[in-house]
Amino acid sequence: MEDVILRLKKISGQVQGLIKMIEREEECEKVITQFQAAKAALDNTFSLVLNRNLKHCLSNQDAERVEKILKLISKK
Repeated sequence: MEDVILRLKKISGQVQGLIKMIEREEECEKVITQFQAAKAALDNTFSLVLNRNLKHCLSNQDAERVEKILKLISKK
């Protein structure tokens, strides 16, 4: 999970950068571009963690945990 932690630290840096951009009232296009980059990075990291967890549950034939994960990701 070290790679996930590294990804999350990078995302945290992106969010801190966004805060500074908004505080400095930078151009809207730049702010939106950075938001999209941070969101994409978070989505990709989420997919990685989800994939690993589902594979782990399936390899252990843990249907109950798989069901819990599916319920969590289907909430909107």
